[in-house]
Amino acid sequence: MQLNILAIGDIVGQPGRKILEKKLQGFIKDQNIDFCIANGENAAGGSGITVGIANKLFSYDINVITMGDHVWKRKEIFDSLQSEQRLLRPANYSPLAHGRGHVALKTKTDHTVGIINLLGRVFMKPIDCPFRAADKAIEELSKLTNIIIVDMHAEATSEKIAMGWYLDGKVSAVVGTHTHVQTADEKILPGGTGYITDLGMTGPHESVLGRRVDCVLKSIVTQVPIRYDIAEKDIHIEGVIITVNRETGKAENIKRVKINEDGDS
Repeated sequence: MQLNILAIGDIVGQPGRKILEKKLQGFIKDQNIDFCIANGENAAGGSGITVGIANKLFSYDINVITMGDHVWKRKEIFDSLQSEQRLLRPANYSPLAHGRGHVALKTKTDHTVGIINLLGRVFMKPIDCPFRAADKAIEELSKLTNIIIVDMHAEATSEKIAMGWYLDGKVSAVVGTHTHVQTADEKILPGGTGYITDLGMTGPHESVLGRRVDCVLKSIVTQVPIRYDIAEKDIHIEGVIITVNRETGKAENIKRVKINEDGDS
């Protein structure tokens, strides 16, 4: 009667990809995960994604890759956004943009899960309303399934929390991404929607949001722009496991996870 859905926070560069290659499939098996969602907008060198990287991530048993404001960084991905239904861009981009913002896919046990990717507007570049985009996507997906997971990729905590409350009772879970710091506010909202403000980061945590500390500090202190190289130490996977009732589509549990190179912590 339950589905276990794993949602993974922003994958940052090669370190994030390597730990997924090493640890993800074993974790999915050990935890009886039925479906896996991961945010991949920083997977290629810390910004954007390539076709080859997306295919590698799918081979690690990730079912859907969501994106964010860096989705357009690598032009080679544009055609794949059109052809690969497992790769989403935020639904509140123009309907004329490449790709799709929501999809319904089968789990390995033949249950249908809907996924919606949204992008926030607070402290971000101008974009269409994520709340209206969510309503439209839910209207379409609810014809196919009552199990719907939303990745709200946004800067402002308040905007993510508002989306959680707005969609409470309409979707199974709203999970935040983008800020790379896992929050300790996972909960089940009154209408049965699982919620967390940020899933965290899959990548190097001896860093400033995945970038080398020395590079970031030099830029901040001198006010001179420099290249922010990807860090390499203290690598782990962060996210949540959402347990959803298959009949009602309601979340019954949401649990933070952190998987380091030595195992689950």
